[in-house]
Amino acid sequence: MKRIIQTDDAPAAVGAYSQAAGNDSLLFTAGQIPMTADGELLDDEPIATQTEQALYNLDAVLDEADASSADILKVTVFLEDIGDFDAMNEAYADYFDDEPPARSAVEVAALPKGVGVEIEAVASLE
Repeated sequence: MKRIIQTDDAPAAVGAYSQAAGNDSLLFTAGQIPMTADGELLDDEPIATQTEQALYNLDAVLDEADASSADILKVTVFLEDIGDFDAMNEAYADYFDDEPPARSAVEVAALPKGVGVEIEAVASLE
């Protein structure tokens, strides 16, 4: 049975999607961008700061689903500029300091609201 996750501790969905959806086994998050729950966009901040905010938002969504970063199986990182990979990776490594999940990181032509990074995850709920 599908379960929809919504929290006020991460930016609200701005379209026809949920912050996360899952069932008893898996949780799929929407892409999280560097925007605070209050709507402050961090698009002019360094990519490390943007990454930290996106991961903070991911944490808030996971927390609402009674999960944590330790439950993440796979992450996809979308970068507007693959040249930002090293800076993103340093912030990402601080977040996943033990047993990091599988990850893909890809450059895309553009991201919502002109941000430099968007991060989505798949987590286990078992």
